[in-house]
Amino acid sequence: MTVVYYEEDGDIDYLRDKLIGVIGYGSLGRPIALNLQDSGLKVMVGQRPEESTAILQADGMPYNSIETVANAASIILMMLPDEVMPDVYLNYVAPYIKKGDTLIFASGYNVAFGFIEPPPFVDVGLVAPRTIGASVREKYQSGEGFYSFVAAAQDASGTIWQTILALAGGIGSLWAGAVEITIEQEAELDLFIQQAILPAFHNIMVTAADVLLTKGYPPEAAMMDLYISGEFADYLEHASQSGLLHALRLSSLTGQFGIFSRLERFNELKLERLMEITLDEIRSGDFSREWAREYADGYPRLRRLLKKQEDNDLWELEQQTIELLRGYI
Repeated sequence: MTVVYYEEDGDIDYLRDKLIGVIGYGSLGRPIALNLQDSGLKVMVGQRPEESTAILQADGMPYNSIETVANAASIILMMLPDEVMPDVYLNYVAPYIKKGDTLIFASGYNVAFGFIEPPPFVDVGLVAPRTIGASVREKYQSGEGFYSFVAAAQDASGTIWQTILALAGGIGSLWAGAVEITIEQEAELDLFIQQAILPAFHNIMVTAADVLLTKGYPPEAAMMDLYISGEFADYLEHASQSGLLHALRLSSLTGQFGIFSRLERFNELKLERLMEITLDEIRSGDFSREWAREYADGYPRLRRLLKKQEDNDLWELEQQTIELLRGYI
């Protein structure tokens, strides 16, 4: 049975006398550090020498070198990009971690696929927000909170869950709810959404735009109705609150008949098989090894793929539509 934790399950006071080191102050590290600090906890950010400290200084956030923070903190939050994290961990964190320390990740990627192997004498946990970094901060400040996945990968002390839930409470996640899974499941689910759902959505929208434009529909009208109007986002918002079926039932009867009578047309066995293949590549570690090679080579394939996407004339029409609509705001 799936366990969901809420505010009463996490005791922030458990962390009051501990120094929390946040390694990385980017799109997720910054909001998490600020939320913890606003919750009254002691936070220090570990910063790489080549990175600017201007934002840290403007935020009034204590900081030092990664080595100093890793040595001083008893709880270390690894908030760096997946591809960068193993080298930083190996060279600047691992030499300084001690028995009784806790390593916390916001993504299970490096632990799940073996790029980081923490020593057996430390606790290892996961607190992974299921929203973007900006929303982590905004939903903390509004008191709304946000959903997270939480996991315990290694419990050397016997108290790892106290730390995980106190941190989840400190960043504001327990106000909404934190779902317990394994660190491997978090990594696999995250990659599956990125590699199966988002590519399918992207392809559907581009194909639909091409069909409509070819049939003579005005580009601005086609692009607006597909997604720029925000109607699709509104549908997803309703779905997140009440479920997919309920959101579809909010359509007119004409809309409902059109949706459900044509649903079977898109029930493609090929799509299911493509998703299975994608998940198999993720779970086997094939994708993680592919991405490690790409990063080591300096992203040559990623650059080509981005260039190919950027050359699509559709994006110019998209920007024209956005600018046109903004002119009336």
